Amino acid sequence: MMETLEGGELCFPQLLNTSCRKPIRPRFEVMLLYILLSSISLLTVALNLLVIISISHFRQLHTPTNLLLLSLAVSDFINGLLMPVEILLIGACWFLGDFMCALFYYASFIVISASVGNMVLISVDRYVAICDPLRYPTTITKTRVKICVCLCWVFSVLYNCLILKDFLRQPNRYNSCYGECVVVVNYITGAIDFLFTFTAPITVIVVLYMRVFVVAVSQARAMRSHIVAVTLQRSVTVTAKKSERKAARTLGIVIVVFLICFCPYYYPSLAGQDTSSDASYSTFGVWLLYFNSCLNPVIYAIFYPWFRKAIKLIVTLQILQPDSCEANIL
Repeated sequence: MMETLEGGELCFPQLLNTSCRKPIRPRFEVMLLYILLSSISLLTVALNLLVIISISHFRQLHTPTNLLLLSLAVSDFINGLLMPVEILLIGACWFLGDFMCALFYYASFIVISASVGNMVLISVDRYVAICDPLRYPTTITKTRVKICVCLCWVFSVLYNCLILKDFLRQPNRYNSCYGECVVVVNYITGAIDFLFTFTAPITVIVVLYMRVFVVAVSQARAMRSHIVAVTLQRSVTVTAKKSERKAARTLGIVIVVFLICFCPYYYPSLAGQDTSSDASYSTFGVWLLYFNSCLNPVIYAIFYPWFRKAIKLIVTLQILQPDSCEANIL
């Protein structure tokens, strides 16, 4: 490879005047970064794949709520598969051409939007289940959930097509040299994206989960008030308080994780700046978004006992046995 005057190798030595240069970083730093990000990618793929297999295989898990978890896991699973490409963008040149560059960013934007949309649908599902349990079976049906999931994905595809329309028409429009794959979202488009992908979803999630928490606490207190025996009342009080703390903790985890993972990415929009994928803060923000896909199965699935049972059956290959899909794991 031909060395440049400023140090660093050219991505395309035959294009001396237009080729990008490979970034120069300490080898230890590069190896550590690759190991860390590769581990996140592998963990994201593995956790979400376990959720997908569990819900798809066991018939007891074919419920409206779990269909939403399945859709969330699919979007996060795809995110995990896209992470290795993002790793390559950090410390190497882009050799796959303009079309693949556009396809990669478009797919990334779609699955992130779909993931957020699924989180909103899950919060709506939990709201109806807790706040209006008598109408839940007739209101939240499998058919309606499937329609909502399809609409969520269709909206994500169309919405991000509008957000990235200029980039999709000319994928190399933001490249400063040959061998780059860069997307820039101007501050106006970024503000719109901030509204629809961050502000609106987090508002819905916070409002619904706060309502769920209030109702859960009031139900727990009502149960305690109807207990006459002192011993039983003491036992129920402890159990109810634990339930209240668990509800509060889960609510806090959902909101805090969402904010932590999305705020850095939307910082330029808040500051009225353009969002560029080659900026260091943008790279950090993108990886926090990806990490959210790793945490989603932890928040929404691993806390469920059925998921732990399903993992045991999957890891021990018992799902390969005849009629394993009829296993009782609830």
